[in-house]
Amino acid sequence: MAGVHGASEVDHTGREATGETWTGPSTRRGFLSAAAAAGTGAAGLAAMGPAAALATGGRKHKHRKAGALTKTDLEILKAAQIAEALAVTTYTNIINTAPFFKNIPDDDQDYLKAARQEEMSHYLLEEGVTKKPSPFTSFYYPSKMFSDAQTTLNILVTLEDAFIAAYLVGVREFSTPDLRVTAARIMGIESDHRTLARVVGGDVAGGDGGPIAAITGIQKVAEPISPPNNNGYERTLLLKNIGQAVEALLPFAEPKAAEKAGFDATKPYKFEPFTPTLANALGEFHSFKG
Repeated sequence: MAGVHGASEVDHTGREATGETWTGPSTRRGFLSAAAAAGTGAAGLAAMGPAAALATGGRKHKHRKAGALTKTDLEILKAAQIAEALAVTTYTNIINTAPFFKNIPDDDQDYLKAARQEEMSHYLLEEGVTKKPSPFTSFYYPSKMFSDAQTTLNILVTLEDAFIAAYLVGVREFSTPDLRVTAARIMGIESDHRTLARVVGGDVAGGDGGPIAAITGIQKVAEPISPPNNNGYERTLLLKNIGQAVEALLPFAEPKAAEKAGFDATKPYKFEPFTPTLANALGEFHSFKG
């Protein structure tokens, strides 16, 4: 299958997986603590152990074996895995539980279904590199996340905004051209998702609160859905390290942060991995070389 094929290709690229386990900042508790500290500046980041490389760019590799992944590479990939697990969970529940889903046009439904497959393929690709599953198995959302179409699309665009910016951090900070191009390839798909989520707004039925004329993303600004492709350039959100991206996603992953953000911390949504099937073989992941 597409996602499994993509993950297996990772093992044959000549890259060396370090075998690093999810310890220190990479555990569920430690990684979230590091994320919470990400906004405290360089001094706070310096206390993160392996994650400290995220603050400085991690570009010195004098003692690294040629082709091996750096700690910075692994931290970015681990953060990306968490984001992709969250994305899969989000799309799964929109498709399975959101009342407005069954009333939008078939092509909109197809977009959401394909996005779910794509996010799962991204997750498996990254898991093939880190050799570890996501440390997060449940996620949290606002109380009306899957019952109110406006809330659903606001959060969906918010997440895609964050994913785009996070992969742009990878474009800057990954240690090899192949990894940087791979980050750009995934980022382009996340950009598709953001635009198409905005297309869906205008197709929400009147009985479901539509049509939705404006959607609010991560920058907390209600943006008209026309035109849906309203970016001349992808937004970096001025993120300088992957810890900042994780911090933005913290309420979706940690109960106390969820409660503080006004999310429903009493209702976790389980991440359920599956084997994806991508829509077109030409668009599958064949290798890091493209």
